[in-house]
Amino acid sequence: MTNTTLSALLSQFFTDRLCTQMDASPHTIAGYRDTFRLLLRFASEQTGRAPAKLTIEDLDAERVGDFLAYVESERGNSARSRNTRLAAIRSFFRFVAMNEPAYLLHCQRILAMPGKRYVRRTLPFLDHAEIEALLAAPDSSTTVGRRDHAILIVALQTGLRASELVNLRCGDIVTGTGAHIRCEGKGRKQRCTPLRRETVKMLEAWLRERAGADGDPLFTTNRRTRLSRDALEHIVRKHTVAASRVCPSLIGKRVSPHVLRHSTAMELLHHGVDQSVIALWLGHEAVETTQVYIHADLRLKEKALARVAAPTSKPTR
Repeated sequence: MTNTTLSALLSQFFTDRLCTQMDASPHTIAGYRDTFRLLLRFASEQTGRAPAKLTIEDLDAERVGDFLAYVESERGNSARSRNTRLAAIRSFFRFVAMNEPAYLLHCQRILAMPGKRYVRRTLPFLDHAEIEALLAAPDSSTTVGRRDHAILIVALQTGLRASELVNLRCGDIVTGTGAHIRCEGKGRKQRCTPLRRETVKMLEAWLRERAGADGDPLFTTNRRTRLSRDALEHIVRKHTVAASRVCPSLIGKRVSPHVLRHSTAMELLHHGVDQSVIALWLGHEAVETTQVYIHADLRLKEKALARVAAPTSKPTR
């Protein structure tokens, strides 16, 4: 086969397989693009050939294994990020195996590569005092401060993902009776999340100040463009540092938009909301996903311990 085979297969994989057949989301396509951009650059440095001259044989199981070790050791990626890269590579070689049977054994060796096991740490989240300190951090006397306060309170009440937050439009806020936020989440699932009265009043004031059309972004930069995920993470980090001055437990704590999402789930759990309702609230695929919040909740374990009677017998030799 010619040297252009890899280029042709990659082009077909992205245009035909991902875009046309699977109708993959832009986030999925961007993640796969970044994986192969890193992989081709790594293979080019290893072989001394330009990416356009690489062949399927250059991406064998040994080189893919070296690449996965590289993203961990050199780029500092976690085991979960490593497994995400491997999942993208597997998807491509499944496509190659179906379209080029001559490379079936080559593909099988890569598809047989196992994912790396990793430690499942307890989910980080904010307690009630930390949430109050974070919400009080933005300066409400400025437009940027009022925007940041609106972002934080929406994130903490609704539990929206970072991508869902930055993609909110002015028309997604429904006020009045049955006030709620509409969003399109992971897997193109649309859901509505109810809002508290004080949150509705705050959003109504922000919408008047924002003065945008229904299709305009709800939260924008100073240039009136849509916020990026990096900008959202910067906003959360900035106000976490400010809040740590009055709430010492936030010092050294890594708080991201996803930690705010975890905090929403834990607040619902602490108030006795059923797991199935929490799964619907957060847009989870399955109810079992909410089990991680139960494992992270020490209060539930303390209540269980309090119900267990202490043994009456005294220890003896």
